[in-house]
Amino acid sequence: MAEREPIGVIGTGYVGLVTAAGFAELGSDVYCIDIDAGKIERLKQGEIPIYEPGLTEMIARNRERMHFSTDIPDALDNARLLFVAVGTPPTYSGDADLSAVHAVVGAMPASDRHALVMKSTVPCGTGKNIKRLFEEQGKSGFRYVSCPEFLKEGSAIDDFLQPDRVVVGDDGDWAGDAVVELYRPLLTAEHGGEGPGELVRTDIASAEMVKLAANAFLATKISFINEIANVCEETGADVLEVAKGMGLDSRIGPKFLQPGIGFGGSCFPKDVTALKQLAGNSGYHFQLLNSVIEVNELQKRRVIGKLEKHLGPLVGKRIALLGLAFKPNTDDMREASSLVLSARLQAAGALVSAFDPIAEDEARKLIQGVRFAEDALDALTDADALVLVTEWDEFRSLDWTQVARLMAGTTVIDGRNALDPDAVRGAGLTYEGIGRG
Repeated sequence: MAEREPIGVIGTGYVGLVTAAGFAELGSDVYCIDIDAGKIERLKQGEIPIYEPGLTEMIARNRERMHFSTDIPDALDNARLLFVAVGTPPTYSGDADLSAVHAVVGAMPASDRHALVMKSTVPCGTGKNIKRLFEEQGKSGFRYVSCPEFLKEGSAIDDFLQPDRVVVGDDGDWAGDAVVELYRPLLTAEHGGEGPGELVRTDIASAEMVKLAANAFLATKISFINEIANVCEETGADVLEVAKGMGLDSRIGPKFLQPGIGFGGSCFPKDVTALKQLAGNSGYHFQLLNSVIEVNELQKRRVIGKLEKHLGPLVGKRIALLGLAFKPNTDDMREASSLVLSARLQAAGALVSAFDPIAEDEARKLIQGVRFAEDALDALTDADALVLVTEWDEFRSLDWTQVARLMAGTTVIDGRNALDPDAVRGAGLTYEGIGRG
């Protein structure tokens, strides 16, 4: 393998670790920096703080190329490209909290041989402001590149190594060229690579907007199909058949037309809110995104109505939640539907048991008052109703005859339309999905 340029990665959270491991896999030495000394020490010992399929193995495979430290100079001394992957959570106003980004900017020295490469999701205009800060701090030689990430939790390794696009926003200087060169093996033959990734080389503001706009559009598709599902329930139509018919139209496509009990995670809720807020701060009222957010919040609560239809008042009723993470193959609990659902159920007087095969440790930090079960069957034992919240594969393959024997009631709410209705009903249970008449 030809020698590749070393890089620095500031922030060892989800995006930072996947990015670092991916470039190490491609042959770069990677200097990973984080202010959390405890996390850095654990990473040195091979302990990976997040769950992502394949990530632990990839980091173990590239341990000699991955260097962990709390000192930014360790990255500056060895690499000219510093990928920024720090958190930008929403503030109470809905704006992105850029304090961690500004801390990185403030920690940079005056240099004409280094560049910040922004992986963190930031509002459009952040690059312009950072370049202004560099000027004010006497660091005008420091370059800046926007290179948004498009990793999906649960498939992030494949997304890094097999990207559908690589977006690079820059001022047309050496820094942008260097970032493109790093990604070269993953780009299409047209761009000198052997991968599937199309290169979008553009200005900084447009690159920043690509990420926000993409996530907002996908969130819009989810809220739209959830609205269609709700209408299907009133009219007797089956939303799965409707979504299939819609998705076969090449202008629409089938992805993100899976109805359920709302989207969550670290990206969609935050980015939709951030884009709405960005528009508002600029004097534009983004009406569509207001509806996307409202539909998503209401969708999480519709399960309560479904349960009450079958059980009546929920006071004293035992409800089992299967799955807590916002999606399968991750332990991420950020904006998970289970947070709202568990709180609403308890507010209605229900007794809640829950099980998730991966996310329990994270869930315990955020959810109070529920009984965390040892496994799925333990969660649903003596339950009056079962709600599928996260469509882990192990829940799809449950023995429904055994489930029926263990439950006190018969109600199964399939919050992701992931179960086999015939198998559930064949065991004598009452099945209700989302948007299925």
